[in-house]
Amino acid sequence: MPLEDRFDAPFTASLALREKQIQQSYRPVIGVHKWFARRPGTLFRNLLLAEFNGAEGPERGFFRAHHFSGVIADPFMGGGTPLIEANRLGFHVVGTDINPMACWIVRQELSPLDDRAFCDAAEAVARGVEEIVRDLYRTRCVRCGEAAAVKYFLWVKVQACPECGNEQDLFPGYLLAEATRHPKHVLACGDCGELVELDNQPRRAAPASCPACGGCIHVEGPAQRNRVECRVCRHAFRYPPEPAAEPPKHRMWAIEYHCVRCRPRQQGRLFKKPDAADQERFDAACAHYSEKEASLPIPADEVPVGDETRRLHRWGYHRYRDMFNERQLLGLGTLLRSIEGVTDAPVRHSLLTVFSDFLRYQNLLCRYDTYALKCQDIFSVHGFPVGLVQCENNLLGTPGVGGGGFRHFIEKFRKAKAYCRRPFETRQHGRSKERVHISGEKIEAALVTRFPAGKPAQALVMCASAADFVLEPGTLDGVFTDPPYYDNVQYAELIDFCYVWLRHSLRREFPDFRGASTRDHGELTGNVTMGRGLEHFSEGLSRVFRRFADALKSGAPFVFTYHHNDVSAYAPLVLALLDAELHCTAVLPAPAEMTASLHINNTASSILDSVFVCRRIRPAVVELPEPTAFREQLLVDCRAVAEGGVRVTVGDIRCLLSGHIARLAVNSLAGGWDRETDLASRLRRIQTVLGMFRAAYDSEEAVSHVFSRVNEPIPEAQLRLLDGTAVRARI
Repeated sequence: MPLEDRFDAPFTASLALREKQIQQSYRPVIGVHKWFARRPGTLFRNLLLAEFNGAEGPERGFFRAHHFSGVIADPFMGGGTPLIEANRLGFHVVGTDINPMACWIVRQELSPLDDRAFCDAAEAVARGVEEIVRDLYRTRCVRCGEAAAVKYFLWVKVQACPECGNEQDLFPGYLLAEATRHPKHVLACGDCGELVELDNQPRRAAPASCPACGGCIHVEGPAQRNRVECRVCRHAFRYPPEPAAEPPKHRMWAIEYHCVRCRPRQQGRLFKKPDAADQERFDAACAHYSEKEASLPIPADEVPVGDETRRLHRWGYHRYRDMFNERQLLGLGTLLRSIEGVTDAPVRHSLLTVFSDFLRYQNLLCRYDTYALKCQDIFSVHGFPVGLVQCENNLLGTPGVGGGGFRHFIEKFRKAKAYCRRPFETRQHGRSKERVHISGEKIEAALVTRFPAGKPAQALVMCASAADFVLEPGTLDGVFTDPPYYDNVQYAELIDFCYVWLRHSLRREFPDFRGASTRDHGELTGNVTMGRGLEHFSEGLSRVFRRFADALKSGAPFVFTYHHNDVSAYAPLVLALLDAELHCTAVLPAPAEMTASLHINNTASSILDSVFVCRRIRPAVVELPEPTAFREQLLVDCRAVAEGGVRVTVGDIRCLLSGHIARLAVNSLAGGWDRETDLASRLRRIQTVLGMFRAAYDSEEAVSHVFSRVNEPIPEAQLRLLDGTAVRARI
């Protein structure tokens, strides 16, 4: 079992941890298009090399080219990370996903592209649109009085007081910029709206005085916990209104801009309160949009009710176009119409992919980061967070200034495809980094409609349920995947935001884009709105695992990552493995999340994944470990990732502990497992066993013991006793 014995957890951890901090730098291919919760490419490269690269040391093998043969499959390909890494190493790949956007993204990642033709067409499109919208993204510099390019317009939601009818700003706070990347704190005056720079952040109890109107300046805003007090009549009322029949209104209150004349002499950023001319430009955009609306390719699709989209309905966003203002719709419609006119199909498809991706930064759910002083995209968290202060980005963007514009995304896509043609890895030397180009590897495949065979590398990428995908027995050299984590991410509800725009341009060419939504009852995520519960998820996962395990060659690995701190959440996985007659030969630790992720930071969550390695073999005897031995194995895993640079937390320990308990449950239940028993009974049996093992191995004392010893050196005699192979055999 090469992978189980040769996987180098410290080396992998050191690479994966760095990659997740700046994933686009280590794996630029992800710049093709956003997908959710991508695992590190370095992790899957190491897993594949450990399995297929013989006895060569992991570090030496990692930084040189390989040309393996065979077929690697991923039944839940999502953004395609395992397939991309396998393709780089020379394998044919087979991938399925029920979501047409996932399939489109993977095909775009693997398809070749003429770089010169793409860049020329992109610039021609940008220049043509710029002639129409340039003046809508200009402002007057308050320092030199000359015209300057706007980086961001900032808007605040307003709501009419039900008593007096006056519109009330829904400011949660008046802070625009912190004194970190700008010399001073920048706050708005709640009375006159003037922007004031201060050395500290004044509070309501000790406010500063506005130099423009003499009013009180403080950080706290009037809108708190869905209630606000009217400034005129002092009536307190709730927001948003119930029911919200239409989208909320907004008021422009600040602008960040770039002045080429003043910037060299300016410390920090350039901000201003919008003047009358700024409002006139927006009004002109609204008028222009009203004239052109009928001729622009703007989706009119309604937002279906869903677990995540309910929040949009609550705020009055009932159509996807409701999440954009008129200037954005004018620019986006004009840009999309221009892209649709590109005659070179591969180039047009690439530009449409760029357009779909950059929509994340071109809507009124974007927020302004007061610390980093930049726009946060709509998917900065895996949901639809509706903030009270919005950030409107420059449509086309200025190269080298800001981010989120069309030109920025063109460059990101270009770098992604350049990386595909000439992949590299990053080697750390102390505090310095060395980019190592892997000569002889590339990310590129001929897209085929039959099972891959022959040369060059081929990819069968299917938009279909993996549970129904037909594979011949003994045809796969390995399955490497990252399955959905029940209800952690509502992939379809989120990606529909991009899909409804892309569908407009692709539905005539591609049948996958003819549906009104990417939502599908067969999607393997828990979803209350669509009635998909734990049994649906468990049954579907079982069908997929059985289908793909049946196609494995004798002894070939079935490898997947999983991430949860609650051991009961592993029941569907245990069921799927048992139904597929897969024995869990190892659970390996690996970083998979960014430490500063909004989903992880300041929570009890883990940045680690448990990597399950499974094969269709059965040990003669399954012996359960003593709690002490179990605890020591867990300590070995934690020390391995700590050696790679992970600061192991209690959440990390619980995640790995749950993975090991799930492994014990699989291997202990395998002998008398009957997959023909009804699903509810099988799940109850698994939950009972998981509960028993949790009682035996998962305790605050065990977690505290491991946490306190993670950074202590292991005595040499104990290291020999805790050799990985010996521990795996005992457990």
